[in-house]
Amino acid sequence: MSAANMNPAYYVSSGAIKLAVYTWGVAESNKPTIVLVHGYPDSAHIWQNVAQALAKDNFVVAYDVRGAGLSSKPIKVKDYDLSLLSADLVAVLDSLPNTPKVHLVGHDWGAIQSWESVTEPKLQARLLSFTAISGPCLDHMGFWMQQRLGVKAQSMKQVLRQLAHSWYIVFFQIPVLAPAIWRNFGNKMWPWLLKNQENIHGVQANPTQAQDGEYGVNLYKANMLPRVMYPRERHSTVPTQIMVVTDDHFMIPDIWQGVERWLADVSFVEMTGGHWLILNKSTEFAAYVQQFVAKIEKKQSNAIN
Repeated sequence: MSAANMNPAYYVSSGAIKLAVYTWGVAESNKPTIVLVHGYPDSAHIWQNVAQALAKDNFVVAYDVRGAGLSSKPIKVKDYDLSLLSADLVAVLDSLPNTPKVHLVGHDWGAIQSWESVTEPKLQARLLSFTAISGPCLDHMGFWMQQRLGVKAQSMKQVLRQLAHSWYIVFFQIPVLAPAIWRNFGNKMWPWLLKNQENIHGVQANPTQAQDGEYGVNLYKANMLPRVMYPRERHSTVPTQIMVVTDDHFMIPDIWQGVERWLADVSFVEMTGGHWLILNKSTEFAAYVQQFVAKIEKKQSNAIN
């Protein structure tokens, strides 16, 4: 799997930030629009195979989030706050032909930042559906952890298991260290990690891999502790599909327990694979997204008729 160069279809401004936007397929009134949001330490490159599969029946859009790919890379930690990431999504939505309602798909930090929009009442009317894989709402996660601390031993065990899977978050809080490692070793380290931890072979670092890792660390610094320690009650009416990954090295399936409290319409699909299965199981993942999108589109059509 080579990280072939992708050229942005266009750039869009979100405040002082420039976002590189990529498209697949043709925007037509009778076609659903799907927006893909990548995680860390990725760029929109990671969606290539998924996007190509979905473009047969949809207009597909992806963008390099701030700090990644060909988008602007602000230096200050505060510039990676979830509220600003949500504003970036709005800027992308506003740039689309006829500003359609869209189906949102997020992986890893792409899912985490998408939850900010999915649980924002003012934005929910613009979202027809949301598919999340390997990325929870940090506020929901905060309540999940609080409810389990100091209660039953089994519940405590769940929290400890998740903390063990999240060791890297502490590492990312150390000033200078993580960015320096990415700058010096990122292009070699990334293919090695995918091969040895995810059993995904032949992946090359994308052209901006080292910078994606270096600047993306700010996502953790700006949001993890504030949201998990002081969670907000965040609800959503957007139809949501949660992909429960069985062998995720960074997130245990138990993290989704009780999420129904926050979501009016949620379904779960289990996929066997690791954290980056959108790379080596892109066709299967795209099929699940397509099925969900088709289901929602049918409901919308029936409601109109």
